Amino acid sequence: MSGKKFYIETLGCQMNKLDSELISGLLINCGMTSSSEPNNSDIAIINTCSVREHAELKALSKLGHLNHLRSKTGKPELIAIIGCFAQRAPEYISEHAEYVDIICGPAELDKLPTLIKQAYEKHNRQVLVSDFRAIRSGRQSACDNLESLEANRIITEKKNQAFVRVQRGCDKFCSYCIVPYVRGPEQSRHPDAIITEIKKLDEIGTQEVTLLGQTVNSYQYRENGTLITLAELLYRVHNSCSIPRIRFITSYPADFSTEIFDAMAELDRICPYLHIPAQHGSNRILKLMNRKYSAEQYIDLIEQARDKIENISIAGDFIVGFPNETEDDHRRSLELIEKIRYKNCFIFKYSVRHGTLAEKKFSQEIPDDIKTRRFIELQKLQDKIALEDNKNMIGQQVNVLVEGISKKAKSNPTDAQQVQLSARTVDDKIAVFDGHKNLIGTIAKVQIIDVSPLTLFAKLI
Repeated sequence: MSGKKFYIETLGCQMNKLDSELISGLLINCGMTSSSEPNNSDIAIINTCSVREHAELKALSKLGHLNHLRSKTGKPELIAIIGCFAQRAPEYISEHAEYVDIICGPAELDKLPTLIKQAYEKHNRQVLVSDFRAIRSGRQSACDNLESLEANRIITEKKNQAFVRVQRGCDKFCSYCIVPYVRGPEQSRHPDAIITEIKKLDEIGTQEVTLLGQTVNSYQYRENGTLITLAELLYRVHNSCSIPRIRFITSYPADFSTEIFDAMAELDRICPYLHIPAQHGSNRILKLMNRKYSAEQYIDLIEQARDKIENISIAGDFIVGFPNETEDDHRRSLELIEKIRYKNCFIFKYSVRHGTLAEKKFSQEIPDDIKTRRFIELQKLQDKIALEDNKNMIGQQVNVLVEGISKKAKSNPTDAQQVQLSARTVDDKIAVFDGHKNLIGTIAKVQIIDVSPLTLFAKLI
């Protein structure tokens, strides 16, 4: 495989982005080189999401495009699908995308070089997914081999922002969610392994690190008889590095230790930001979703966070159109958004996932036109709240981490180095302003001059 070029395209969440980065390092270690174009690559890899049906259809479309390229040019030689969709439906992919050469689940990614080698040598499809039922029942050991991916992580250049996984898998089994079936059981990584990664990132000047877990506040690792929780891990991370910004996502509202809030309040480089999905405002629907908390408990948790952490911003997730959802249930979601006043919300129309508890238990599907109306009502309310709160920032001066050139930036005819830059505040708000390209990767001070629900418009101080 040495000398082969590979291309990776990533769909989905931050976990997938991190997996793609680790796979890239793994393949580079095998003597391969990365390419930015699939038609200039020997191996093309699509890293997929399975949270909603739309994500899977998008992955199939990407695969079809790669096959079209191959039929015209002969490149890529191999087409691989990895990630959650690959784990969930290897037979379906084999049937509907018979040209795919490699199907690999997220818990088997360390074996991808072997699968590529075998695909070349044997000229047949290679399929490797995990048996999470066997792992959960104890009939098969957990996927500890994945630790080698993180341990051998290649960091060859400065990364302004980086992800570090602290936990894999999920054991919550929310009735609508596919994640426990495609990511496997919860496993917390050894704190020393996490710290080692973070120190490497610190040495190259990383400005922000995000600790990743499907339910990150559930992090637990028993070390010499002592239970290390997320709160303790935050102290260790903070004290072991000088990275200016430390975040963690995503949190689950039940069994949330308020010691995490104490750590956030005490440690000045832990960002005052919490992504903690409510998913719904109706206790009846929360119970059907198998979310193990009530709306009142959720509100109490957010109030505790705001009491302890100055200027904390809250992001949330909501699902509309869950089976059996009534207008009264929907109204309670509107009331919860009004009560919490989120920085932003990720709002989704319910999409049935094959194999989940909801698919098996609930048959009363909400018509799509009603889902769409409810989606629009929640989004309009959230936009109104975000705009009102953002307007209070006009005139303020804030520090922002400059992430790159804004997607809507236009070329400057007089100075190509002067562009519209996109940056992020410590509480995770997006700011755009005009500045020099050399500001990318630095923390700059700007003044807010105008706002929209999702964006702060600023000028450089």
